[in-house]
Amino acid sequence: MKRCSALLALIFAMAPVSFLSAQEKAAEPLREIQKPSRDFVMLQLTYNNWQNTPDSVKIKGIGRGFNAYLCYDFPIKKSHFSFAAGLGVGTSNIYFKDQELGFTDTGSRGAQVGFFAESKDYKKYKLTTAYLEAPFELRYFGNKDNRNRGFKMQVGLKVGTLVGAHTRGRYTLEGTKMTEKVNPRRYFESWSVAGTARVDWGNLSGVGTYNLTNLF
Repeated sequence: MKRCSALLALIFAMAPVSFLSAQEKAAEPLREIQKPSRDFVMLQLTYNNWQNTPDSVKIKGIGRGFNAYLCYDFPIKKSHFSFAAGLGVGTSNIYFKDQELGFTDTGSRGAQVGFFAESKDYKKYKLTTAYLEAPFELRYFGNKDNRNRGFKMQVGLKVGTLVGAHTRGRYTLEGTKMTEKVNPRRYFESWSVAGTARVDWGNLSGVGTYNLTNLF
């Protein structure tokens, strides 16, 4: 019985101390520690088209592509700006109407690419290119403490090296579905440089790209 009484007395004696300690801790402002987002992964679904094409080039449908990059972000001191660099892959698909690409090494001009009326009744004919790319961006964050929220904007360049290029045509021959694939990689420029711009809200963004180098 004495042990119980002593224990209760000790508990009651300690209670005010604990209560005051809790009050002191509650009075301190709560601080949320957040590490800025590095925008490690960028996944982009793109609409692709060619500008300033001659009338002889007949593009149809919706050209589309997919880009995937791993990036690392380097904050510029405690400002709203940062610099980012990364590595990834960019792909593009352009579709043609009643037309196919021709490649030749004959003549005084050497390797040439031409657009000709299709020799087969293609159901679909496209040109696909793939580049290994390194994007470089100057970034602005409206919310520098939590970069997954609010307004963001980026401008930069991406440098790429060609890793693949091919044409693919699908047609029917005597009731049999056929696929014809040509790999004319050596007719394309090995390197590409493009200007880029992005406007983001949170983790969703709109991106624009303009190639500064020729394709062929």
